[in-house]
Amino acid sequence: MAMSKGLRVVDWILRIVVAVILLQTLFFKFSGAKESVYIFSTLGAEPWGRIGSGVIELVAAVLLLVPRTAVVGAILSLGTICGALMAHLTMLGIKLPAVGDNGELFGLAVIVFVLSASVLLLRRAEIPIVGPRLFFGMSKSL
Repeated sequence: MAMSKGLRVVDWILRIVVAVILLQTLFFKFSGAKESVYIFSTLGAEPWGRIGSGVIELVAAVLLLVPRTAVVGAILSLGTICGALMAHLTMLGIKLPAVGDNGELFGLAVIVFVLSASVLLLRRAEIPIVGPRLFFGMSKSL
């Protein structure tokens, strides 16, 4: 069943917000900004982790903006951001005062997580293999 016009608008807004957040971090990752170098050095993944995660985020953002590939983009962004959240919670901390971050990066990661999961919820019938069975007890469309 197709989404209502209102849900299509919500879907677009969610996907655009996630894509913008992912894309705005690329400058820092690809330019070797001190914040990104610090984070990935702390994780023991500088420079390849920084560059690799930037490439994955770029691909996820592009996929999110194409309606036919939005589910794949949401899955990719959700997987990538889970890694970022785990890094914050286990190694980096929520705040990174060494680079002037007071939790904004963690907050953006939480937003990307929630909005990517919301895109998957809205488009659950399009998820390969598991589809709507992923959300037990919910109808195929909202």
